[in-house]
Amino acid sequence: MGPRYRRVAVIGAGPSGISAVKALHEEKVFDTIRIFERQGRVGGIWHLDQVPDVFPGAKGSPKQQAVPADLPQLSPPSPEDTTVRSGIYEGLDSNVGAEAMSFTHTPFPQINSAASTRIFGRLNPTRPFRVITRYLEDLFRAYHHLASLNTTVVKVEKNDGIWNLTLRRKGHFEGSEPKEYWWQEQFDAVIVASGHYSVPFVPDVPGLDAAFKLHPTRFEHSKSFRHADNYVGKKVVVVGGNVSAADAVSDLYGIVQAPLEISQRTHNEALDSAWNLPNVQRRPGLKSIEGTGQNLAVEYTDGSRTEGVDKIIFATGYRLSYPFLTPDPVTPNNRAAGFYQHVFKIGDPSLALVGQVRGALSFRVYEYQAVAVARYFAGRNNVDLPSPQEQDNWEVERLKYKGNSAVFHEIKPDFAEYFNFLADLAGPAAPDSDAYALPRFDEKWVEQGFKILALKNEWWQSIQNTEKAIVPAKL
Repeated sequence: MGPRYRRVAVIGAGPSGISAVKALHEEKVFDTIRIFERQGRVGGIWHLDQVPDVFPGAKGSPKQQAVPADLPQLSPPSPEDTTVRSGIYEGLDSNVGAEAMSFTHTPFPQINSAASTRIFGRLNPTRPFRVITRYLEDLFRAYHHLASLNTTVVKVEKNDGIWNLTLRRKGHFEGSEPKEYWWQEQFDAVIVASGHYSVPFVPDVPGLDAAFKLHPTRFEHSKSFRHADNYVGKKVVVVGGNVSAADAVSDLYGIVQAPLEISQRTHNEALDSAWNLPNVQRRPGLKSIEGTGQNLAVEYTDGSRTEGVDKIIFATGYRLSYPFLTPDPVTPNNRAAGFYQHVFKIGDPSLALVGQVRGALSFRVYEYQAVAVARYFAGRNNVDLPSPQEQDNWEVERLKYKGNSAVFHEIKPDFAEYFNFLADLAGPAAPDSDAYALPRFDEKWVEQGFKILALKNEWWQSIQNTEKAIVPAKL
């Protein structure tokens, strides 16, 4: 018996895409495996772009680009998509413990940054981003022949049972003129592994657009953070209540003009030690932003204000963005609708997402999703998917449990249930493959994964409790 689908496309060559192409290749049954990556390198967000993404304002997700009438063809280059630029900055270390973050088949090398060693000690569970970049590049080395880099997937549409991908690749020339090449390829199945940390989310705060036009250099998303030196002595307001906001507060509390304001509509209580650092003043959510002349001010929902703001940093997460999918599955509430277990398209499992989860021990969960999808596409899955009606019911119950927002895709605290579902679906490896059986979930992975948060809490608490905490004078 052959595979369910013989020709498979993978969109994105970050951690989830690398997981997918590896799992597909190891099954040794597919006629065609192609992976398309819009950057000129693999690794997804784990690269440093010195020039950051531009502040997006409170606009929605990118729209699908218009497709030329006749393909294939060469055309003038499209405007740069700045969302391709990563949110990596110098000195960034991983937030998930290395033992649980790495793929089960290949551990991370034991390399720590000088900063993490000073703060958390030797052999700590963080890894510098460049170590992770090299790790991903090394894993992909055997699959470069399957990749089309510098290639944007513009449109993915199914007609007569076949998935048609419209593609454009930069780096071509017509004479001395730079051009893009547009073409199409056909597949039996598609894995979307393009990630969800590209398009910044900025809430629609009254007055924001007008103030941004007046003071464009004073607004940032945390994706654009590059170095703390840019904030020394500045009056800074951080907006957000989760991990990226805590990292910003941790980097800036001792160097900005006192106090560092942190505006939170809601917040992660596990990060309270960060919100209580010296020189940090917690505020409620934003009511409005006002720009007049040289002054930038924010008003909070309790009526209080901060005047003379130099920087507003929105550490407010990301929008889901799959503009190439027709129809687009992203809802106004920022979740991907219609995918069973966050992976298989309900009613048509030839379309699958890998990486569309949060709070789930990345990269390891991508590995489990990828192996389950590859095994299903190969027709070698251990258990079958439930009926479309049962899958619909799963989504309804999930909405009751997690709500109609991006939190719908949050796996914690149900790690064992989710990982073991994927392991059961995948089942054992076929004897004539190079694949492997996924290990059962180990509860120690949770402690390993969140070990860095525990260490950060200890560090933040030590700062609060020591008289040596550096609190700058008000300027």
